[in-house]
Amino acid sequence: MLTQVLGTVLASGAEAEGASNMPYIIGGGIFAFFLLLLFVCVSFTNVGNRHEAHAEVEDSHKQFSNKHGHDNH
Repeated sequence: MLTQVLGTVLASGAEAEGASNMPYIIGGGIFAFFLLLLFVCVSFTNVGNRHEAHAEVEDSHKQFSNKHGHDNH
């Protein structure tokens, strides 16, 4: 199925007259995708700053719990 789609795309690309600007279309699509990713990252930058940071509660069932009193850095 993928080879059929690829063959169709290549055949239509060979017939197209404006195939010389195809790299600009592909590059523009990739650029727009990265701009979308940038927008998503910038939108979520304040998520970590919504609440005040709290000290972690000691969990006795944690595999590597700090039981030696070295938590003062």
